[in-house]
Amino acid sequence: MHSHVATPRAHFDIGNQQAVEALQALLGPDMVSTRELDRAALAVDASHYLRIPDAIMRARSADDVAVAMSVAVQAGWPLTLRSGGTSLSGQALSEGLTVDVRRHFRDIEVLDGGLRVRVQPGATIREVNARLGRLGRKLGPDPASEIACTVGGMIANNSSGMTCGTVANAYRTLESMTVVLPSGTVIDTGADDADARLVRHEPALVQVLTTLRDRLRGERFRADLERRYAIKNTMGYGLNSFLDHDRPVKILEHLMIGSEGTLGFVAEAVFRTVPVPARTATGLLMFDSLDAATAALPRLVGSGADVVELIDAASIKAMGDDAVDVLPPGFVVDRQASLLVEYQAADDEGIERASATGGEVFAGLQGLAADPELTRDAARRARMWVMRKGLYTKVARNRPAGTAALLEDVAVPMERLGAVCSELHVLFDRHGYRDGVIFGHAKDGNIHFLVTEDFAGDASMRRYEDFTEDMVQLVLGQEGTLKAEHGTGRIMAPFVRRQYGDELYTAMWDVKNACDPSGILNPGSVLTEDPHLHLKDIKPTGPVRDVIDDCVECGYCEPVCPSQHLTTTPRQRIVVQRAIAAAEQAGETHLADRLREQETYDVIQTCAVDGMCQTACPVQINTGDLVRTLRRENQSKVLDRGWKVAADQWSTVLKVASVGMTVVDKVPTPLVRGALGVARKVLDEDIVPQLTSELPGGGPIRRPAPAESPQAIFMPACVGTMFGTDHACGTGVAGAVRRLATVAGVTLSTPDGIQGLCCGTPWKSKGLPSGYDVMRERLVSWIVEHTRGGELPLVGDNVSCTEGVIVALKAAGVHTVRVLDATEWVAEAVAPRLPVVQKARLAAVHPTCSSTHLGVNDALLMLAGLVADQAVVPDGWRCCAFAGDRGLLHEELTATATRDEAKAVRQLDADLHLSCNRTCELGLTRATGQTYVHVLEELAARVDSAVGRGA
Repeated sequence: MHSHVATPRAHFDIGNQQAVEALQALLGPDMVSTRELDRAALAVDASHYLRIPDAIMRARSADDVAVAMSVAVQAGWPLTLRSGGTSLSGQALSEGLTVDVRRHFRDIEVLDGGLRVRVQPGATIREVNARLGRLGRKLGPDPASEIACTVGGMIANNSSGMTCGTVANAYRTLESMTVVLPSGTVIDTGADDADARLVRHEPALVQVLTTLRDRLRGERFRADLERRYAIKNTMGYGLNSFLDHDRPVKILEHLMIGSEGTLGFVAEAVFRTVPVPARTATGLLMFDSLDAATAALPRLVGSGADVVELIDAASIKAMGDDAVDVLPPGFVVDRQASLLVEYQAADDEGIERASATGGEVFAGLQGLAADPELTRDAARRARMWVMRKGLYTKVARNRPAGTAALLEDVAVPMERLGAVCSELHVLFDRHGYRDGVIFGHAKDGNIHFLVTEDFAGDASMRRYEDFTEDMVQLVLGQEGTLKAEHGTGRIMAPFVRRQYGDELYTAMWDVKNACDPSGILNPGSVLTEDPHLHLKDIKPTGPVRDVIDDCVECGYCEPVCPSQHLTTTPRQRIVVQRAIAAAEQAGETHLADRLREQETYDVIQTCAVDGMCQTACPVQINTGDLVRTLRRENQSKVLDRGWKVAADQWSTVLKVASVGMTVVDKVPTPLVRGALGVARKVLDEDIVPQLTSELPGGGPIRRPAPAESPQAIFMPACVGTMFGTDHACGTGVAGAVRRLATVAGVTLSTPDGIQGLCCGTPWKSKGLPSGYDVMRERLVSWIVEHTRGGELPLVGDNVSCTEGVIVALKAAGVHTVRVLDATEWVAEAVAPRLPVVQKARLAAVHPTCSSTHLGVNDALLMLAGLVADQAVVPDGWRCCAFAGDRGLLHEELTATATRDEAKAVRQLDADLHLSCNRTCELGLTRATGQTYVHVLEELAARVDSAVGRGA
């Protein structure tokens, strides 16, 4: 038995200090960090392995990476390139230097009207496809992790997915790339002199490539290699490169695909894109058994189906109510299996032909357990796909406490898939994995299976080892590959020799040694001589905090996080808590204290607590809840009491704030910032705000406006008092809502007591429970009384405040009151009664985190469409991180969060800049230099103009 569970002491020792100092001297002291928090935060990927690197480097250019490689070669220091970290097989772990190539490598350049795209490794597949989608194109690979999977990871693992198979994966759609080798050589493989440059700078490498090319093309190996790569296969290096390409430089670039950063760094790549299907029909087929489902594959694939996804009985059961919603009424799942089949076409005529062919094939299939279905209805299709795409979510969320969800993938020739699936179920039973499920890309003979393991001791480690051995024998015995699309990684590197045999395995080592003679790049990720590597450095899975224990560290949350390019991401915030807990458990109190000290700014202060992470998380974790808990635990009792007093006297506080902002607005900004800067240093930068020139003066004081027989209760937000409007109409959003209601003939009422109300979010987000309890009680009482327990709806005019009201009511157990944001209310109840207004040409629209949570972005865009011919959400949109007062306390957070969107806004050259929340409007105004206003202010002004013209 050979196993090792990672511990803090084993991996937090600083090594290679001279190499760290050399890098800092060459690149600057801020480029390389040995700080404990940085090393812990970037230590994990989505696998069940953990190693803490010696140091972290955030490279800004290909030259930086070349310098790091040079130093690592001289020091014999392992170096791992790290991008999205969604890898499931342990590809992103480091025992030396981790080089982050995500934060500063995110450029995307669309070429030839979308037929090609040039991309850097830090851009996610979703970001690239968002740019291409407007042109009807997309990247060929379509992995389920596309929200977080970066192009660097796509290249490193030769990603594929549900539709691309082996014809449109990263390997097949690559056109050229810029490669940095450990020697420091940089080759643009698309350049005219690429081959000559490679020969000049890397003659030994070229010699190895040409020798292997000539040998592997011989009769001894060609047929064997063609068979191995006829199916999805990411195990080891892509030796098919030697069959598919003649020129050394083209062989090299294709060897980089799937090499997991063990041969060099891909600084950018150019891909040929594929068309986005304009029409789609999706079918659900229920079979009596798994054997019947797999037996149907040849006919379905032969019918031209673009997607054939297998879902076994255990998977269907795991989906629970989501499956019930899709299955035929009353269907009871026992040993059945389903196939999700999809046909795609460019136009109506094409999808009609495909659907007719599919329908004929469906009618002739044997072993169906229910009538087949084929539909083009978007809502029905979406429900079908939930049963497939939501599977990982369900299993991961419902896994036993303290276990890891292990998702693996294999591929076999399609005709052997049924036998392999059946035998996998036997292995699940034999080894006690009662929760094992099987699903995957049946069209390609590629399946995923998922089990949970606790790695709690020798017995579980032995079970995992024995199951892995049996699974390896099964797949290789069916002439399959142990890795189809997830890359090799530590989990399968010990089995590369067994899959390929000694001679092909030696050829792979020849490639590795020719590209990386010092063996510094990501050692063990593809090739290893350690037969037990897959049993070492297992990630601890014990409970830490209820709010985060469900986290599987997949990284899906990271691309939507506003602080991702400044400090830490939601995954990293959770990882830091786990590192603290592990340090304490190991008796490393000094390490735990250091991590707590470092997390104050990186984890706690620079989190926007916007909850956008929850929208992307497979297990629905809102890391904002964690940060609010940490703030509450660390909050000063004096500050908590002070904010309780503020809650008691909120009407007075608002008046003072309004007057203060108006006074400050008249004082030169440098003078204000200087005075506040001194106060921030003396007191606390997380308490004293910093003011900037774009901030307006105070707004009007809220006053009651009661009305008889109202159709809704209107609660204008207190933020409108703190920050006045920048719109020419001068009324603020509260005045705009009232004006629109009047024109539409709808009666609103704002009862007495509004003066001292707030949604409570400032107290809640800061972790100030005393003041929050006071304000929430007053708020809930006022709402229940004046809506008559929910007979009338409540309308709020700033979407984050609307969300805060909903949260407060829910916490108080009040579920009868319908709360609407003004954007949603106007879109539903008012807009149909308004006159047609004169429109601007183009509006740039900023949805907010709260409008996303509340599902009102469609209403926001509809209203923007009333005032502009075209309403566009700019590329790079995410939460602005102004987050109430975060943007005043930590300007750098908002600046980082809005950088990508601001760049896109400048390129749009829009006439209007619209949002639906005052503080977000301030943040975007600061970031872009354009004045953002509430969409309802713009609509009200144009309605007034239209009414005036009519008069």
